[in-house]
Amino acid sequence: MADKIVKGIVGSLGSLIAIPFIKEIIVFIISMCPILELRGGLIAASLFNMDPWISYLICMIGNILPIPFILWLINKILNWMRNSKNNKINGVAKWLDKKVDKHKGQIEKYGYWGLVLFVGIPLPGTGAWTGCLIASVLEMDKKKSFLAALLGVFIASIIMMLLSFGLLSNII
Repeated sequence: MADKIVKGIVGSLGSLIAIPFIKEIIVFIISMCPILELRGGLIAASLFNMDPWISYLICMIGNILPIPFILWLINKILNWMRNSKNNKINGVAKWLDKKVDKHKGQIEKYGYWGLVLFVGIPLPGTGAWTGCLIASVLEMDKKKSFLAALLGVFIASIIMMLLSFGLLSNII
């Protein structure tokens, strides 16, 4: 799913490629977005034929940047959304609560190592955004959760570098 979204974004923004640093900016923004995150950023970078190592750095920074904000602010935002009289805002809060309920068992069972694996294994529905959302709702220690999410992002980045830039086929 993420690859289709990224291909659509890259395709629709292809006419902007002549602007200096636009590819890097697009990859950075994609890496910051929930759902797409670093996985989407690296796919976009490979579609743009960017240098793998520059792409790696841009995607890592883009994926790591939102983590502290999620860990320290998301509960306040969720509580506000849950209490909102706006049905759409309230509906988003309910959707997020369902997402947390669906995945929290994996993190509850294994604690911080569960968070590392949840963020680190690049599967649909996992990643730093969801992992940190769950850690916040479970009221896990924010500093330890931050470190666990960082380690998970690092693991996901290695896996996605191998897949996105075809390095895996060169190794095998």
